[in-house]
Amino acid sequence: MFCEFLVNTFIKDNSNIKDDKVRNSYGILGGVIGILINVILFSIKLSVGFFASSIAIIVDAFNNLSDAASSFITILGFKLASKPADKEHPFGHGRIEYFSALIVAFMVMLVGLQFIKSSITRIMNPEIVRFEVIPFILLLVSIFLKIWLSTFNKFVGNRIDSAALKAAAVDALGDVFTSSCVAISFFASMFTSVPIDGFIGLIVAGFIVYSGFSLIKDTLNPLLGEAPDPKLVNEIIDKVLSYKNIVGVHDLIVHNYGPGKCMSSIHAEIPSNIDIMKIHEIIDKAEREISEELKIYLVIHMDPICIIEGEVKEAHDEILELIEEYEYIDSIHDFRIVGEGQVKNLIFDIVLNSSLKETLTDEEVINKVTSRVKLLHPKYNCVITLDKHFL
Repeated sequence: MFCEFLVNTFIKDNSNIKDDKVRNSYGILGGVIGILINVILFSIKLSVGFFASSIAIIVDAFNNLSDAASSFITILGFKLASKPADKEHPFGHGRIEYFSALIVAFMVMLVGLQFIKSSITRIMNPEIVRFEVIPFILLLVSIFLKIWLSTFNKFVGNRIDSAALKAAAVDALGDVFTSSCVAISFFASMFTSVPIDGFIGLIVAGFIVYSGFSLIKDTLNPLLGEAPDPKLVNEIIDKVLSYKNIVGVHDLIVHNYGPGKCMSSIHAEIPSNIDIMKIHEIIDKAEREISEELKIYLVIHMDPICIIEGEVKEAHDEILELIEEYEYIDSIHDFRIVGEGQVKNLIFDIVLNSSLKETLTDEEVINKVTSRVKLLHPKYNCVITLDKHFL
């Protein structure tokens, strides 16, 4: 496979994708290939467009030029994002990669808007498009080059899990559609005098604007704080639970500081009767090993629990069964009983599934659960804290 050949030729130690230098090399290679292919396509299409007097082909040519500029910005983004942490940016500069993608997205939109105007002008003032076989063949060649570029960007983007390169792959695939429309309009010019060239140019420009808008949306999500990758979430949870004496986890939060640069915190439930120094050593070991293995910065908070036997276990099991009546409650944690005599406080946190809570307020959720507990155990007062997922 040619993609694999390029990677093996230009990237040393290319299997070590966790290494920042290797990942940076992948990004630069993807950007350089993007520049070369798009400059070639721009030259081909611009020549064909002027020769045939086709606004649709010229629009598509400048779309490729903007893609070349996008690839340059991608390279710059990877270089700046790989800068080490400093006093002003203790978690590094990884988010620069998102900003570079955002600049690219705005450039794509501006190109599309400009050529919407040009296409409308061509519809209002049509010109004859001259069809020739060789320029048509060159357009077909450009389509196959874009198909390969999309495949390459997808290959590299998946290899290093880069949102920027995955977006470039989607953008290149979109260009395959737009170039195909242009080729069809060029071919159709032999059979009709209708200004189909301007209409196709309008469709292509509209698609470019839509692609730019989609890229802006995808790039803003990590900057605004989107939910973390489910694969990373499951890995963190599974690895924390694999350590001895950690019996449960909750309140996992992942902060994204750029591709491959995350800070995460999680609460780990431990039996309350374990020696504090012993469990502290286990927690320290878990933080250190998981951080190194997953290339994140993990902080684990200890939550001692006592639900092994007796009254606490019975009450805990009853509450677990009770919350199954409410589909918008996912789980409970930090369960304990405080007080003596006839009146005691049940203290616990409820984790809500906010997408299923419908129109209920937090207070109404607490009142519903409290009322049900009172029916079972009048002597218990509920002290409930509501949690929401950050995943």
